[in-house]
Amino acid sequence: MHPILAKKQLSPNVTRLDVQATRIAEIKKPGQFVIVRAAEGAERIPLTIADADPQAGTISLVIQAVGKSTKELVALEVGEAIRDVSGPLGHPTELIEKGKALCIGGGVGTAVVHPIAKALAAHGVQVVSVIGGRSKEWVIFEEELQKCGEVIVCTDDGSHGRKGFVTDAAKEVLEKGGVDIVYAVGPVPMMRAVANLTRPFGVHTIVSLNPVMVDGTGMCGGCRVDVGGETKFACVDGPEFDGHLVDFELLWDRLGTYREFEQRAASACADGDCRIRK
Repeated sequence: MHPILAKKQLSPNVTRLDVQATRIAEIKKPGQFVIVRAAEGAERIPLTIADADPQAGTISLVIQAVGKSTKELVALEVGEAIRDVSGPLGHPTELIEKGKALCIGGGVGTAVVHPIAKALAAHGVQVVSVIGGRSKEWVIFEEELQKCGEVIVCTDDGSHGRKGFVTDAAKEVLEKGGVDIVYAVGPVPMMRAVANLTRPFGVHTIVSLNPVMVDGTGMCGGCRVDVGGETKFACVDGPEFDGHLVDFELLWDRLGTYREFEQRAASACADGDCRIRK
């Protein structure tokens, strides 16, 4: 069991849980993830490790509550526990050790960008982060990223930072020159747009993919993606890949495979009581 030590609402549907997971906190690296089960028989949910405190033995999980299982997870309170936390899984992020990095986060993807930016800054890399949300209340991890370098905030309605898409601000940063690598995490359309943006600039672009994932060991094949014409498994070959080689159309199509089942499950707890039945 993994006790929840702290809980914080980051945006209307995004929650941060600080969870006791001593061994994972000691060895995790940026870009890696865990798979959690809130209780016996619950769905397995892959979550990126947004932060960790090896001394306290805790990891921070950032969860976007959009379906039945994620709503069950964020319904847990401090003092309760998550049944299983398996990891760290996946390949660590390919980090440069000098130069300038552009980190782009959209929505909950900003939480995934944070450990990458933090590690880059620790190596002495110049970090510029471009993050976005629908409005001010949807922007997360702004203060944490400011500790890593310059932060440009974009909102759809202009209520915070500048009005517009993250790609607009990212283009301006790229046009200034000097960017050695781009890391982008967010909704599939956003990552695809970033990859299309950076391709003419010839800047290596890494994206973190979120296909359907079950076991996290490459056994089920549910997380297969097409990268450079080859089939890869996001859980063991990724989750990060060269954005210029990813078949985003296929990824988007596969993400919709279980949409009908997800909607049914969400409807079943539409009364607001999504707590786990022990």
